[in-house]
Amino acid sequence: MDCSAPERDFFGEFAANVSSSPASAPASASPVLSVIIINYNGAPWLERCLDSLRRQTIYPQLEIIVADNASADQSGLLAAKIMRGWPDTRVEQYTTNFGYSEGNNRAAENARGRYLFFLNNDTWLETDCLERLLAAMTARGAVAAAPLVTDYTDDELQSAGIAGFDMFGFTSSQSDCSAQREIFMAGGCSLLIEAEMFRRLGGFDSQFFMYADEYDLCWRVWAVGGRVILEPAARVHHRGSPSVNPLGAEQQLENRTSDSKRFYANRNGLLVLLKNCQHILLFLVPLQLLVLAGEALLMGLVAHRWRHVRNAYGGALLDCWRLRRHIRAERRRLGTLRKHGDWWMLRFLRGRMNRWDEFQRWRRFGIPKVDAR
Repeated sequence: MDCSAPERDFFGEFAANVSSSPASAPASASPVLSVIIINYNGAPWLERCLDSLRRQTIYPQLEIIVADNASADQSGLLAAKIMRGWPDTRVEQYTTNFGYSEGNNRAAENARGRYLFFLNNDTWLETDCLERLLAAMTARGAVAAAPLVTDYTDDELQSAGIAGFDMFGFTSSQSDCSAQREIFMAGGCSLLIEAEMFRRLGGFDSQFFMYADEYDLCWRVWAVGGRVILEPAARVHHRGSPSVNPLGAEQQLENRTSDSKRFYANRNGLLVLLKNCQHILLFLVPLQLLVLAGEALLMGLVAHRWRHVRNAYGGALLDCWRLRRHIRAERRRLGTLRKHGDWWMLRFLRGRMNRWDEFQRWRRFGIPKVDAR
């Protein structure tokens, strides 16, 4: 698949006053964009990630915030050292691990940019990535946008955003990266959104901790009348899951999961549907439960760890029940903002099955190894 970038163009205010030497850029009185990097034990990745931000063509218009979730590897201090002397940068050091959702929310509270760009630490950006992404989003009247995500070490396509959801309520990947287009969901490793919209929606759901946060947020964006787009000319390189799959350094060489990863993925996938489906799309919930039951049985047989089934699958269902009041409150809150109901959202129902992508990973890396943590 050819996803090469078109000839470069420059757009309005995002190209104005861009210095050819980012190192000499003055502090911005009012940054256009706040980049928020959620960090937990990210020492191996931060230098390249931050350096790629320093080299952005619109660097003078950026605010950079590293939100450190009580890292044990001193990577919060490393980030502060790397950014020493840079304008409009800071490290927010938390005393506990708030996860992706609440960690990003806390950093966003004090972000000054008109736009927020949520970025994982195991990424690096091509130099015109943010310029292109901002220009495309504003030109198309969208409130959120996703860049093209490729592998960390090369241009192999990793993600072109999410096209919609399948008949089981799992996300269905976007395969066409030939042009700008509307997509259902931007990936959480590099998600751009208007700050006003993010705050209007209440940010990420802090109950999620991690996984499916962006699925939930982008569903709400569409439900309240916003739009999400893909800009394939904006490029982000992403390692992906380095803490769960550390083997291979910059290249993923195994398929590994854990009790906690599957718990959050399973629980949060159900929470997205229970919170955001209005009526007819609630039929996705029992269908997803059927898939999870089959997957639980398979994982028990493959991993020979029935405790994993109990923790990651049974525990996910019990926690959904525990959060029933939160679900009801969120449904009521979205109801006051909603412009598009389930019949309208059916346009995002896709035939491409999520589990096909999972099967492809099994073929590439083998049966997943399961860690008891």
